[in-house]
Amino acid sequence: MRFDPSTLVYNSSGLIPAIAQDHVSGVVLMMAWMNADAVAQTLETGRITYWSRSRQAFWVKGETSGHVQKLVDMRVDCDRDCLLVLVEQTGPACHTNRRTCFYTAIRDGAETELMRPEV
Repeated sequence: MRFDPSTLVYNSSGLIPAIAQDHVSGVVLMMAWMNADAVAQTLETGRITYWSRSRQAFWVKGETSGHVQKLVDMRVDCDRDCLLVLVEQTGPACHTNRRTCFYTAIRDGAETELMRPEV
């Protein structure tokens, strides 16, 4: 059966959350939004394409930074309202030049920075 992006459950803005995870280490790298066209473009090109809510435009990860995400596998959750994209990440995933966007922990009521920028 051929996959149809319109069968996913999008929010009222036509978006679905997409969690990017390193396909080797299992580290969760980031979360961003996709619309149906971004999902289709990602599957067609193998380059992860998100929808930028602030710019109201497509955003191909790494297009300007060189920190490319190549699609290894795309998975749909049981409610069809969230995607997991397993990626091959080149360089940092976070715009702060950290490997992951999840570099801040909350421990004992305080924020703790877990990693410094790579660059």
